[in-house]
Amino acid sequence: MIEFKLQDGDYIELVQLLKRIKIVMSGGEAKMLINDGKVKRNGAIETRKRAKIRVGEIVEIFDKTIIII
Repeated sequence: MIEFKLQDGDYIELVQLLKRIKIVMSGGEAKMLINDGKVKRNGAIETRKRAKIRVGEIVEIFDKTIIII
């Protein structure tokens, strides 16, 4: 489980989150994973690359769970 603390506002875009926690090396790689349905947000597949992820949400990718605090 990874805890990610929001610091620069109310939300972070999904693509940016995946890059910041170093699950992917580029935005293009993040977009491909999202398009392929590999990312879940609060238990449901998320296909919006720029989805606004806020405090209290849970993002899952591969075997990792990210909690936004």
